[in-house]
Amino acid sequence: QLQLVESGGGLVQAGGSLRLSCAASGRAFSRYFWGWFRQAPGKEHEFVATITWSGTNIDYADSVKGRFTISRDNANNMVYLIMNSLKPEDTAVYYCAADRQVVRAWPPDYWGQGTQVTVSS
Repeated sequence: QLQLVESGGGLVQAGGSLRLSCAASGRAFSRYFWGWFRQAPGKEHEFVATITWSGTNIDYADSVKGRFTISRDNANNMVYLIMNSLKPEDTAVYYCAADRQVVRAWPPDYWGQGTQVTVSS
């Protein structure tokens, strides 16, 4: 059983940056794939980024490639999403996620309560 808690969302102007954090608790973190999804108002959940606990495999949605960076801190059981060059279309609730097989489709095995990111134009 895992518990995921996101933080770091907020209001930012277009072109700005934010760092989202995900604090994980539980056991056997290395057995999971980790990542982020987002859900904009009136839309379905969208895959954003994924990383293995070892950090050797990383992937991003095309819409965020070159702007977002996913990373993890194994010692502190944290997963991060650094978001640069933010656009109004990045406005969404962002969810940290963990899955035993792959973080790609919603719903994953575990997800947090979400953190709101709002990008003003």
